[in-house]
Amino acid sequence: MKYIIFFFAGLFVLSSGFAQKQKVWLDADTGNEMDDLYAIVRLVKDPSIELIGLSSAHFNNPDLLVFEKWNAYESKGLNTVAESQRLNEQILKALGRLDIPHPIGADRQIGRAWGQQDARDSKASQAIIATVKALPEGEKLDILTIGAMTNLASALIIAPEIKSRIRCFALGAQYDPKTKIWNKNEFNIRNDLNAFDYLLNLDELDLTMMCLQTALPLQFKREETYTKLNETIEAEKILEERWREQNPQDETRVMWDLALVEAYLKPNLTQIETISTPPENNQRTIKAYIKIDEKALADDFWKVLKKKF
Repeated sequence: MKYIIFFFAGLFVLSSGFAQKQKVWLDADTGNEMDDLYAIVRLVKDPSIELIGLSSAHFNNPDLLVFEKWNAYESKGLNTVAESQRLNEQILKALGRLDIPHPIGADRQIGRAWGQQDARDSKASQAIIATVKALPEGEKLDILTIGAMTNLASALIIAPEIKSRIRCFALGAQYDPKTKIWNKNEFNIRNDLNAFDYLLNLDELDLTMMCLQTALPLQFKREETYTKLNETIEAEKILEERWREQNPQDETRVMWDLALVEAYLKPNLTQIETISTPPENNQRTIKAYIKIDEKALADDFWKVLKKKF
């Protein structure tokens, strides 16, 4: 009898070793700044999750209409989602992971400038819907958004039945845990306020926010970063060149997007609280990261990048 017990115990241990990895989808406005690429590389290289989608997000904003330059780009004729898509494909190719689906997202916000919640359909939103519907029974898809939330909101508007099968982790807005006051005056939110309000108002949507105050402490120094990156490795070369091309004047950069990805992957290095939605939205509770161990998260990034486990 004891041999039978040992046999089944062994089977349990063996089956645990083949447990399904959590499936993750990343939606990124990669063309906007430099830190999206760092976030993408971190997720692709993580051995504990399965990145099954990388979609591109637009970064349309009023400055494109009135200024000649946006970061290193000429504003005139700039197709923001196309630029995000180009960089997504470039970094996936450098990592040897073009097998990861990478559909292009919407080219503008949902609804109109005065509001409304009409979906902005795209290959990205359709791929999100199809991916969720194809999941085995009982599994959920974790969707991380580090730009305007257009693609996720559109997917949920088009196929509301997928709501219970996703968990959303989003970078954006400002929230003070002491005063419990929200402020939506933030770049990602301003680029599609309609989408953010839709997600906030969506009852029972599992939503966790990484707001600006929490992400702010995760900062990389330019020269230190250049020293750590190895130009003979294509992906690392792209990370360095992106800083040199987009933000060469910045001695230090806040790694906003990486903060969300690292916090998601290493929740033990964060503090999460249940909070209430803004007063102008449907009143419900969501979650928010209110503190991160920025040094430990930065160390984790470099450890994973260099594959020192």
